[in-house]
Amino acid sequence: TFLYQILRGIAYCHSHRVLHRDLKPQNLLIDPRTNALKLADFGLARAFGIPVRTFTHEVVTLWYRAPEILLGSRHYSTPVDVWSVGCIFAEMVNQRPLFPGDSEIDELFKIFRILGTPNEDTWPGVTSLPDFKSAFPKWPAKNLATVVPNLESTGIDLLS
Repeated sequence: TFLYQILRGIAYCHSHRVLHRDLKPQNLLIDPRTNALKLADFGLARAFGIPVRTFTHEVVTLWYRAPEILLGSRHYSTPVDVWSVGCIFAEMVNQRPLFPGDSEIDELFKIFRILGTPNEDTWPGVTSLPDFKSAFPKWPAKNLATVVPNLESTGIDLLS
């Protein structure tokens, strides 16, 4: 039920037009008596509106940072928090971080090695992002069931 509680918390934030922008396990507080989970550390949180606002890309601990931020986008919205939740979910199942990069490029390449190097077919507009390089290595996507082997098919579907 931890994943459900994280998603409920993020849904609440997003419904009130707040991006958390720094979701990571260290910012999830759990009451051991009740197993109630609370989102913490809103120091990087920002209000958002329509159209999507321009933000800095220096947010979110590297391992949970969405690829659009790593690729230099300054226009992003709620999907950056959803990406972080997916990384946390996989980490809860595997009991280790999914993308433990030690630099922005290492982080991107760890993502690409698992999800495949994006292109205009898989992610329209990706080649227009400021830090996208056509010279990036071209990795094929892996089957997520091999990446998170203890997850049943409905969990793989959710993670996808």
